[in-house]
Amino acid sequence: MKKTSFILAFLLSGAALAQSAGVFTATGNMITPRFAHTATLLPNGKVLIAGGKTICVIGSFPCVGANSAELYDPATGTFAATGSMTAVDPKGGLLLPDGRILFAGGDATAGTALVELYDPSTYTFTVSGHASILTSIASATLLNDGRVLLTGAGKFSLFYSAEIYDPVPGTFSAIANWPPADPTPLAVLVDGRVFLEFYEDNAGLLDPATGALSVVCGLTGFDGPPRASLLMDGNILFNGGNDASGSESSVELYNSAAGTLAGNGRMSTPRDGHTSTLLPDGTVLLAGGLPTGGHQVPAIASAELYDPATAGFSATGHLGIGRASHTAVLLSSGQVLITGGATFGSTNSIIGMSSAEIYTPPVPTPAPMLFSLSGDGRGQGAIWHPQTGMIVSSDNPAVAEEVLSMYTTSLFDTGVIPPQIAIGGRLAEILFFGGAPGYPGYKQVNFRVPSGVSPGPAVGVRLNYLNRPSNEVTIQVQ
Repeated sequence: MKKTSFILAFLLSGAALAQSAGVFTATGNMITPRFAHTATLLPNGKVLIAGGKTICVIGSFPCVGANSAELYDPATGTFAATGSMTAVDPKGGLLLPDGRILFAGGDATAGTALVELYDPSTYTFTVSGHASILTSIASATLLNDGRVLLTGAGKFSLFYSAEIYDPVPGTFSAIANWPPADPTPLAVLVDGRVFLEFYEDNAGLLDPATGALSVVCGLTGFDGPPRASLLMDGNILFNGGNDASGSESSVELYNSAAGTLAGNGRMSTPRDGHTSTLLPDGTVLLAGGLPTGGHQVPAIASAELYDPATAGFSATGHLGIGRASHTAVLLSSGQVLITGGATFGSTNSIIGMSSAEIYTPPVPTPAPMLFSLSGDGRGQGAIWHPQTGMIVSSDNPAVAEEVLSMYTTSLFDTGVIPPQIAIGGRLAEILFFGGAPGYPGYKQVNFRVPSGVSPGPAVGVRLNYLNRPSNEVTIQVQ
């Protein structure tokens, strides 16, 4: 079957959301008040809320952590319990190529930290393994190849260490000569390198493929780690955080091509503990945070948008309540879910919030869509062999290492951030993504079937872009 025989039918099936005013509106409350937690968009469109802290009493250690989890359903605006984790102070909430969610944290009964995975199909957490050298977890960062960079306290060192977890075989490998300065991973570049901030504003790039660490010019406007957002052009926007005098309004831009950092204006309001969320139109939503240093000052409710095209900031709607150390996650609808955090302002404690709200941008952009032969986005995908134009089918199956093509929606027109495609739970190599010839507004993606995919008549194919999974279609793999 030629792809041209059905292409017009499924292209006409797309629908756009109506324009909105760029406002925040209240939604349901979480079951557990929490801050410094994680929020992850699942393939089914729901959001997994997990971990975090419920209260910190100043001068008392440790804070009271939460190992519980709950699911937010955008269709009903409600939260429901979904189990609890073994990990102590879990970090992560990372969506893996196979659809499971990874968390890492300390283990009260073992000598090393553990990794556990949440399976959305069974609503359960399962311990996957223990780190080789880490006893606690400071950060968990998803790499472009599907592996995970873990940092934290080392078992055989007075300083911090790091290792990489590969979820396919379930193995850990330590990174040799990890700097003792406790670098903080801030962002992953398009080329796969990880931008790290060291103490005293120094910065470096880690190449996960080789373990090599190179020094780059330092961040000059921040003492505490700023928020970081990878922009559509591949550069990184750093904003807010704190310095010796309190919260920062500074903004710096890392030019990934030149390897340079430069000031890029200031936010309208100093912010620390805020969120920085890349939206599908290329702008960045900066929301909430603390306006000055210390926890005694209440969190703010203001929000603003950064536009890379003008390097300028513009006001948008206000949060319903001031909050900091909250989470923001881009939904399939193009809206943003804000959950939890703390109001701060107390002299002796920080108490988590249970409230949540939705930000609707001026023009919401829905998540990418994959097309199927049935026209409903399910079942056999509209994916073809580019050499022949023939659809992948039972009579013409795909094979490992073969290049395939498909169309999708909602990719940024001039963006350099590639989509990720998982086939049978394994990442495919992206060879091309860009405008679909003859079909304005639609994008073509060429990709290579990964080796190691289990053959079958209905192998799942899913695209992930800006941490938003598409619907799943299937192909036949021989």
